[in-house]
Amino acid sequence: MALPKKRHSKARGRRRRTHWKVATTNLSSCPQCKQPKLPHRACMVCGYYNGRKVVEIEVKEKKKKR
Repeated sequence: MALPKKRHSKARGRRRRTHWKVATTNLSSCPQCKQPKLPHRACMVCGYYNGRKVVEIEVKEKKKKR
């Protein structure tokens, strides 16, 4: 494996890494419940995909305050 003859500065390494950015996820809205969801996936809120129910979603009960 090749070894560098001279040390690279921090600025040079950081300049090389300027294009290593995290891409944001594209969200679309669910046509049934209008909540944001990932495209080409079933909605995690209502369970619909492509106009039909594909996942049965269980609703959690709220805890009573004492």
